[in-house]
Amino acid sequence: MAQFIDRRLNGKNKSAVNRQRFIRRHKEKIKESVADAVNRRSITNTETGEDVSIPHKDISEPIFHQGQGGVKERVHPGNDQFIQGDKIERPKGGGGGGGTGEGDASPDGEGQDEFVFQISKDEYLDILFEDLALPNLDKTQINKITEWKTHRAGYQTAGNPANIAIVKSLQQSLARRTAMTAGKRRMMHELEEELNRIQNQEPAQLIEERRLKEEIASLRKKIDSVPFIDTFDLRFKNYERRPIPSSQAVMFCLMDVSGSMDQATKDIAKRFYVLLYLFLTRTYENVEVVFIRHHTQAKEVDEHEFFYSQETGGTIVSSALKLMNEIVSDRYPVGQWNIYAAQASDGDNWADDSPRCRDLLQEGLLPKCQYYSYIEITRRSHQTLWHEYEKLENSFSNFAMKNIRSVDDIFPVFRELFKKENA
Repeated sequence: MAQFIDRRLNGKNKSAVNRQRFIRRHKEKIKESVADAVNRRSITNTETGEDVSIPHKDISEPIFHQGQGGVKERVHPGNDQFIQGDKIERPKGGGGGGGTGEGDASPDGEGQDEFVFQISKDEYLDILFEDLALPNLDKTQINKITEWKTHRAGYQTAGNPANIAIVKSLQQSLARRTAMTAGKRRMMHELEEELNRIQNQEPAQLIEERRLKEEIASLRKKIDSVPFIDTFDLRFKNYERRPIPSSQAVMFCLMDVSGSMDQATKDIAKRFYVLLYLFLTRTYENVEVVFIRHHTQAKEVDEHEFFYSQETGGTIVSSALKLMNEIVSDRYPVGQWNIYAAQASDGDNWADDSPRCRDLLQEGLLPKCQYYSYIEITRRSHQTLWHEYEKLENSFSNFAMKNIRSVDDIFPVFRELFKKENA
């Protein structure tokens, strides 16, 4: 029986195959840890992975053990306290585990720590955005987003042991053994015919008969020495990523930077947009992002100015909606682009401007957008802008609005807005 051992080097001497198998087995626990980590750490901090803790009992392998009952005698090496016939009480309580609190410890203070391992930056982001997608993404005339799908692409002579093609490897083995032994088998068959002819002759030719038998035995030994399978025979399934037809999309990020937005509220808005930006750049290639900041006036800015500029002023929300409508008309034809928007504000706006915002959305933007989300960041009661937008929520299926009250609400709200429809 042949045994294959993967001796290729892995990062930090760990098996990449076993690591991925471990992550698949404990994915739910890892996803919970990643979701908790979003609230513990800054969303902008994605340069490192995350430490994940799993209770020790959850990683133990199932085993067969002897059931209760019956008469058993055991010899324990090193015993100098008990003799045959002594009765030992069963330990009360449990061995404890977790090591996270007094309730997890055994009566003598002993226990086991949780199993802790670290996932990489890429694994962290993959799990973070696994069930998310841009809603209502339609195929358009021009394809620019590069999406990839894995396809089978024949076989290769080296690869992951998990991808070994057994049937193809056996076919290669048969072809090799046939090629290496065909000439010897043909020669052996001719010698056997010659041997039968000599044996049937009179008088017997003992010397010639002995020579033929030795040659036949030598050929048979050479044929038997050909290995059944060799590393040369191994074939592995090959996979390659191919681009598939997709759609091009643009995401508009509209952020209120007026004086009513205090620093804490602006920080929450920025963290939401950082999460959105990471999601877009991680999940889709070549998605265009348009950044718009507004107070009394709206301005299209670059990524750095959007997140770090200190400009502030009064509040006229409709200025941002008008600018977005102009940019869509000038640069993003509706028939060729999937248009998305995410607007963040504290809800404070001039009273007579809020109805104007509703009209701009209802008549100009929502018919053009695949999806428009409004996030209001406030702990106060909602004001006119929220109430005007509520009138649109029931009329447009591509419009969603959520309230963020604290930093802890950012990721749950984000997942709710961009969760896959089939997830």
